[in-house]
This record gives sequence, C-alpha cells and structure tokens, in this order.
Amino acid sequence: MLKRRIIPVELLAGDRLVKTLRFGAWRDVGDPVKSSQVYSDQDADELVILDIDRGARGPARLEAWLAEIAKTCFVPIAAGGGIETVEDARRLLAAGADKVVVNSRAYRDHELLRGIAGTFGEQALVVSIDVSRERDPGTLALFSECGRRREVVDLAGHVAAVTRAGAGEILLNSIDRDGTMQGYDLELLEHARKVCKRPLIVCGGAGHYLHLEEAFARGADAVACGSLFNFGDNNPLRVKSFLKGRDIALKRT
Repeated sequence: MLKRRIIPVELLAGDRLVKTLRFGAWRDVGDPVKSSQVYSDQDADELVILDIDRGARGPARLEAWLAEIAKTCFVPIAAGGGIETVEDARRLLAAGADKVVVNSRAYRDHELLRGIAGTFGEQALVVSIDVSRERDPGTLALFSECGRRREVVDLAGHVAAVTRAGAGEILLNSIDRDGTMQGYDLELLEHARKVCKRPLIVCGGAGHYLHLEEAFARGADAVACGSLFNFGDNNPLRVKSFLKGRDIALKRT
C-alpha cells in the first residue's frame, strides 16, 4: 500500500496566493515563494500550485513563479493552470515542477494527456476533477474552467477516459466543500474510490485533523488542504504527529 501524503494547496491569482470559498469569493493568504518555503520546512509531502486567475492564466507566469519557488522549496510540486500543449508541460517541469496538473483540457484533448504521459511518464501527470453535488442535486456534476463550465460526462466515464490516456493520479476537488472547513465530501470520495484505480488525492473541506483521518479511512491516498493551513495554527508537522498517533502510515515522518 502506498503511504498516505499530506499536500498543501496553493491557489495563485495575480502575484498573491488566495483561498476561495466554493470557487467564488476569495481571500488573500500570502506570498507564493514564502509560503512554499514554509511548507517545505514544515515537512509537507508535496505541494499543489494552481493558477486560478481567470483573466490571465497561462504557463508563462506560472513558470516564472516556479523558478523562484524552487530556489527555497525542496518538496515535490504539482503545478497547473492553463496547460494546453506538451511544450507547456515541459516548461513547467523544467522550471521546477515534478508533476503537471491538467483539468479543463482533459475533457476535450486526450492526445494532450497521452503526449504528456508518453513524454514524461504517467507519474508526471495529475488530472484534476472539480465536482459539485449541490449545483445539480442528485447528480455528480463535473465542471471545468475554474468551475464555470458544466461538462456532460459522468465521473466514472471521465476517470476511465483520463486513466486510459495516461493520468498517473486523480485530484478530486469538491466545489461544494471548497473553503468551508466542514470536512471532505466523503460520499463523493467513496464514489470516486470505486471507479478510480489510480492514486486518489481528495481536496475541498478540510478544517480539522479528524477530517483527514476520515478521508484516509474512506480510501484517499492523499489529502490536499488549503484553509486548514491558511486559517489557524496548523501545519503539516502537527497534522503528521496527530495522524501518526492514530496509526496512519504516512510518506514522511
């Protein structure tokens, strides 16, 4: 069994990190370089850095930030936001990312996924999936374009398709729980676990260490956290101490 991972999530908008609430209103939470260094020093297993600026996304800006972050951050980084070509992925990996994250293009361009996986290996490709159960009650609705575009494919079909195309991991994000600190959507997690054969990272809703334990118990391979670390005296070291006491095998202790 893979050991479980603790992954801080950093959302980049302009020159600052922000934390969103249900993919909408956001709050400033710090400097990208300083925050990444702090997480590195606090024994985070990995970082996820996503450019969510809806007006000016693109790999060039993210590439520049990664080059600065990599100078003082020494944990693996998965980076995404506006990746459209294999060359975009190459630039981010060369700048300091260890993996790239693809979301919107994964619905319409499986050749891009195959190209990234074929060139850099499946371990370098994370496909992010944003899901809401509240925007379309009774349905697991998938959204792209930072939560703005409703996709017609269902979760099982999309997971199967991107897995065949070379996705090495799935990042499952609950739009409904994003920023609420009310706990992960465990029903969504359980559904995804049944259809996902790749390592599964769950994101959206962590507000207490017990929420992470619950996610691991329901099948998550890694937990991604934003608000838990942004708003409160919490950090990866303290999370790991708590989870180690609950007999959960972690990647780095």
